[in-house]
Amino acid sequence: MLGSLISIASLMLSTLLMMIGFGLMNYMLPIRAIAEGWSTLTISVIATGYTLGFTLSCVITPMLVRRVGHVRVFGALITLLTVAILLCALVVEWRAWVLFRALAGFAMAGSYLIIESWLNERVTNDNRGTLFSVYMITCLVGSIGGQYLVPLGDPKTTELFILCGVIFSLALLPTALSTAQSPAPIAGASFNLTKLYRLSPIAFVGAVVAGALAGTWGSLGGVYGQNIGLSTAEGATLLAAVLAGGALSQMPIGRISDRVDRRLVMIVCGAIGVVACIIMTFVDVTHLYPLYVAAFFVGTVLYPIYALNSAHANDRAAPHEYVMISSGIMILYGLGTVTGPVMGGTLMEYGGPKGLLWFLAVGFAVYSGYAAWRMNRRGADMEGKTDFQSKALPMQGTEGAASVASTVEDNS
Repeated sequence: MLGSLISIASLMLSTLLMMIGFGLMNYMLPIRAIAEGWSTLTISVIATGYTLGFTLSCVITPMLVRRVGHVRVFGALITLLTVAILLCALVVEWRAWVLFRALAGFAMAGSYLIIESWLNERVTNDNRGTLFSVYMITCLVGSIGGQYLVPLGDPKTTELFILCGVIFSLALLPTALSTAQSPAPIAGASFNLTKLYRLSPIAFVGAVVAGALAGTWGSLGGVYGQNIGLSTAEGATLLAAVLAGGALSQMPIGRISDRVDRRLVMIVCGAIGVVACIIMTFVDVTHLYPLYVAAFFVGTVLYPIYALNSAHANDRAAPHEYVMISSGIMILYGLGTVTGPVMGGTLMEYGGPKGLLWFLAVGFAVYSGYAAWRMNRRGADMEGKTDFQSKALPMQGTEGAASVASTVEDNS
């Protein structure tokens, strides 16, 4: 096992640095946008640029990899990522930032794709769980660490933007200088949304809802923290609490869902999300610990529901349909990440920062209610269950980019 970890050390170092820059960028930009006086709706529109660029990269990056190889494309994408954040410092205009965020999303998706392709070739059935756990922990630690860099500077100046660019550039070095063999070209895959709906309506609808929930919080969580009067350090802790909740709850929720009807777990997860969001709306922000605890519980269900959707759909599918299902859920999730922030931003614009929490509460209620309705329509569902697999969110990488890329490439 030690040899396996050593073989991916340079890859994990690149991932760590990239995620530090990612965490810094995603928390710093909304704070700067607020300082510029841009409306919450405008900030949410800027956020959609990232998800659109991410999806576009899933079409184009595999073509580039086939032409010039993984290492060269990774170098180009990290360069593009560095350029995107530096342009945000040079041109402070919200329409330009939509484009710059799209460039960043394009670069992040392609970088994830290359890193994960490399990792997939280093794992075996014996060490898959351990190595992907190391990868997910690396992503989590890097993202949280990057958020805590924001309080060390002033987003109103250019220093943090330059620091972010430097960190992104450093992320190129470990992989570029690695002697490890490049991974094989990405295999094509297909998707069929109609078939996915017939197999699992709840996974179909749940994927869109999960994307809307996670995309909205990921885009506007930092804005919420600023609008309720948190300092940058306190806001970073709020975001970290949500991430930590999701990281710690995935396996327990997965184990439970392997033993009972997954739809029952979905109902409970949705109910927990509703209650936690409502509690957050009533917490006095002068008492931070109750706020962090409530945010932690939001995270415990915000992220695992994506994997629950995949597991439920796989339960009803043949093994040769797993890739089709994963790809279809990814596309539906992406649709949610594009539409959710705009709707959540609109509620925040007219209803204040608590509008974000009410949007999340309604989303969780829809998720839970639809699962209950489907459970009523179709009885107990315990046969042919597959094992639950932890999944980080597609727009944050960790298996997502590669799946989407192979999906779109095969159908273009």
